[in-house]
Amino acid sequence: MRLNVYLQRAGVGSRREAERLVEQGRIHVNDAVALPTTPVEVGDSVLLDGKSVSPSRAVLPRLFLLNKPLDVLVTNRDHQNRPTVFELAALTQPGLPRLMSVGRLDVNSEGLLVLSTDGPLAQAMMSPDTALERVYRVRMRGRFTAREIELLAKGVTVDGIRYRGADFKEEDDKGGRTNSWYRVVLREGKNREIRKLIMHFGGTVNRLIRVQYGPFHLDKLNAGEMKEVPPRAVIRLIETLEKQGALKLPMPV
Repeated sequence: MRLNVYLQRAGVGSRREAERLVEQGRIHVNDAVALPTTPVEVGDSVLLDGKSVSPSRAVLPRLFLLNKPLDVLVTNRDHQNRPTVFELAALTQPGLPRLMSVGRLDVNSEGLLVLSTDGPLAQAMMSPDTALERVYRVRMRGRFTAREIELLAKGVTVDGIRYRGADFKEEDDKGGRTNSWYRVVLREGKNREIRKLIMHFGGTVNRLIRVQYGPFHLDKLNAGEMKEVPPRAVIRLIETLEKQGALKLPMPV
């Protein structure tokens, strides 16, 4: 972890103020005068004017990646008793913390769903201000023209709702005479956005798979399987969101 980030989380002031303390020679790391480039690792001794400082010992949020199957709702409870992701075997294992979904996938969509133990972190990941990329593979009946792909990239308005630019790139697998596959990148993710955009141009989605959300990838997770994100990757994400001003979380080091 960068020293100025560590000192900020320890409550000594802003990152700029922390840098001034380092320049004044008032910070020691492991009994040596710290430099601005001095890294801080778990277990290091950090002193300000001879007194130990450390960030709040809050519990690091946990993130999980789930390959959501088809015909499963992303909700805690359904009044029609339809199956939900929280009833999947992967999410009913003993010892799991309470989880909330980071965004949603339609019942007819599949692929990567991120789950979090922390509400503010989930909200920051969903915020359009952070512009985390959501990447999908989409099979549609029909095919876009080059002009339509240009319009989608600039952003379009559908039924009075403005959609930010979406990047559509046709895959080499053409999908046959009537179907075509596209790789789609969104940076906002409104409700049923891809389906509405494709319908707007006369196409129909017949398969939609999310393969990436921010830095996280579906990779080889099978349908219904879940794995936990390593703590170091969670810390990197939090640091990225903090740089954007979208999140402030005390974290252990």
